[in-house]
Amino acid sequence: MYFKGKEHWAVILGGSSGFGLATAQILAREGMNLCIVHRDRRQRLAEIERHFEDLRSPGIQVISFNSDALKQDNRQGVLEQLQDKMSQGQGKVRLLLHAIAKGNLKRMASDTEEELLLQNQDFTLTIQAMALSLYDWTKSLWERKMFAKDARILGLTSAGNTKAWPYYAAVSAAKSTLEALVRSMALEFAEFGIRTNVIQAGITDTPSLRMIPGHEDLMEYAEKHNPFRRLTKPEDVAQVVYLLTRDEAAWINGALIPVDGGEKLV
Repeated sequence: MYFKGKEHWAVILGGSSGFGLATAQILAREGMNLCIVHRDRRQRLAEIERHFEDLRSPGIQVISFNSDALKQDNRQGVLEQLQDKMSQGQGKVRLLLHAIAKGNLKRMASDTEEELLLQNQDFTLTIQAMALSLYDWTKSLWERKMFAKDARILGLTSAGNTKAWPYYAAVSAAKSTLEALVRSMALEFAEFGIRTNVIQAGITDTPSLRMIPGHEDLMEYAEKHNPFRRLTKPEDVAQVVYLLTRDEAAWINGALIPVDGGEKLV
């Protein structure tokens, strides 16, 4: 257990499924305490709580919030409770992982009158959720002096940052915004001991991918052309998140790290 006894915490935004949950599972096994923020419907909560309960073991603290992470009052409420929890020991936030997948998937043009087309406000909502909210959480944690001396901030991007996919325009804009934001954060927060990077995951069968119209074609193409002839798994990405939290990764800053088995090569 790499983090056993170090009083380190991970704040995971979007931690009830996909990359966020897979990361929580690995970090818990390595002895890191977890603060998980998610937004799910009531019918899923029993299943999600079972996952969270499995994360708990002697010496591992897990607190979770089914709360809209984009609202300032909710963010401050979560951090107040986390700060109170950490004040009982010497805890600090070692990792902030942004795994929020909330965006509008609409076409920009269509000859079908019934189809809702992408509007300016759709871009605004998606960019706020999938990019700018990372800065909101970072700023709040930093102002409260909750980061460890050697903290790590990670965002998640996709090949849609440079490729054009139908229905993906707003998310693509958000991913590009996220990457620009990460570069600036890597520069400006470095003097405070914070490393900021972004992981570009390959096509992964997650609930958020299945919301994209035509996701079956994306999965089929990725599996066919990946050198390993399989899709990326959430665990593949989670393992890299764990590696980036270790002391040995302290000199990685401002990087876009592909985790796709070479999918991008073809």
